[in-house]
Amino acid sequence: MQHDAHAHHAGHGQPSDSMDHRHDAHSAHENHGSGGHGQGHGHHQHGGGVSWGMAARATLHCLIGCAIGEVLGMVIGTALGWHNAPTMALAIFLAFIFGYSFTMFTILRAGLSFKAALKVALAADTLSIAVMEITDNSVLALWPGAMHAELTDGLFWYALAIAFAVAFAVTTPVNKWLIGRGKGHAVMHQFH
Repeated sequence: MQHDAHAHHAGHGQPSDSMDHRHDAHSAHENHGSGGHGQGHGHHQHGGGVSWGMAARATLHCLIGCAIGEVLGMVIGTALGWHNAPTMALAIFLAFIFGYSFTMFTILRAGLSFKAALKVALAADTLSIAVMEITDNSVLALWPGAMHAELTDGLFWYALAIAFAVAFAVTTPVNKWLIGRGKGHAVMHQFH
């Protein structure tokens, strides 16, 4: 929906390699239909025009990076014979790294410098990843036996899947609220 409109305005029938052109096109898209009064479509205004689908896509994007990082951290911590606390710390650290990396990959492909892409990724994903990590790790910590389950135990994978599902359910409304205020994944829309 929005992405098609961005592509239409950004290209104007020509391929564009210039970020300035894309930014100008994004600004034009935001103002189109508003008589140039800066009201845009309302999809960045106080949550009213932000669809649950958009929020769910932003959350899923975040969840995939977090899940890869967390599982990798747990595998590394287990392989090294670490206890729960350092394994969890590594898993959370890698969740942030992979979450930011997914966002940065998209932004770097759009032509931004590494430093600029990092700033956008930090602005777009920090709160979302933090909420997701707090939620899924709380579920795991509160689940009887989950923290002591081995990677080969069904309980580990079952509890992790439920923890990710709960994190998705909790983080989606947060992302809807952020996007509705022009924050979170809303800062990335011009790069899609």
